[in-house]
Amino acid sequence: MTSNNDNSTNSISEKNKRGAAGVVGDILIMMCLIVFDQFTKNLAVLKLKGNKSFVLIKGVFELEYLENKGAAFGIMQNMKYFFLVVAALMVIFVIYSLIKLPKGGKFILMEICLLLIGSGAVGNMIDRIMNDYVVDFFYFSLINFPIFNVADIYVTVACAVLIISILFVYKEDDLSFFKLRSKSVPEDKESGEGA
Repeated sequence: MTSNNDNSTNSISEKNKRGAAGVVGDILIMMCLIVFDQFTKNLAVLKLKGNKSFVLIKGVFELEYLENKGAAFGIMQNMKYFFLVVAALMVIFVIYSLIKLPKGGKFILMEICLLLIGSGAVGNMIDRIMNDYVVDFFYFSLINFPIFNVADIYVTVACAVLIISILFVYKEDDLSFFKLRSKSVPEDKESGEGA
């Protein structure tokens, strides 16, 4: 009886697997998002570096060039290797999650969030490797919000949506694919036998 249950469980999980094509598609999407992030940063270097900020909405929003050697909000300055390790770990987690993520349905939202987080981490990691700093250029002057970039938007929006969806959309069973090992119940306990 146990083997029939195992076979039905395996066939269900096989149906839900995304497969290599899904992961390759995700990597292509991440590459497009990273290219867009890098394009905007290169544009900021070309048009904003060494110039006064470009005001889009007076007193509210402007484009201002900044070379950020720290993390969000300018904290933890000059810790390049720490940020590279954290970004690498984030990318590994994202790839692992995308491989384990069931396909379609309610998991599309989680897939999008993971793609954005991975793309943002890689986008800023490229800056740190190439320049020793991250190019930031969006500035909300109305609230004196720290200057940020497209990769920061990816990560911030995705994390916010992911937290909200984990709290209100997904159930604990929906997230069981994250487990590294599945718990198996010994046969003698299952049938009521044992000490």
